[in-house]
Amino acid sequence: MTSKVVYTGSLRTEATHLRSGSIIETDAPVDNHGKGERFSPTDIVATALASCILTTLAIAESTHDINIDGAICEVEKIMTSNPRKIGEIKITMSFPGCGPYTDKEKIKIKHIADTCPVSQTLHPDCKQTIIYNWP
Repeated sequence: MTSKVVYTGSLRTEATHLRSGSIIETDAPVDNHGKGERFSPTDIVATALASCILTTLAIAESTHDINIDGAICEVEKIMTSNPRKIGEIKITMSFPGCGPYTDKEKIKIKHIADTCPVSQTLHPDCKQTIIYNWP
């Protein structure tokens, strides 16, 4: 098992990572009856895409000799209705203190971002927009 998730009331859950014991609390968003005081489940999905991109790039860093130390992803989640779901995840990636990157390195970074496991797991109807602020 990976995790245990418990409903704690008031539209909140507590997810425990079983191996480490780390905890993530969620709250329903304000536009869906919640207080918006924590990540919503869909916030976590959108954030997981950015985290997966950075992690996958870091794994590839040694193989491709591309430095991403300090890279930042800003995440915007756009919901749709009928059915209510994530319609688009916009990620703006910045690389302060990194680079400059060659055209070949930029292509490699884009390829890794586009093929990370979370990206490949999301439904094709969920638009993934990645904006790169190259150094």
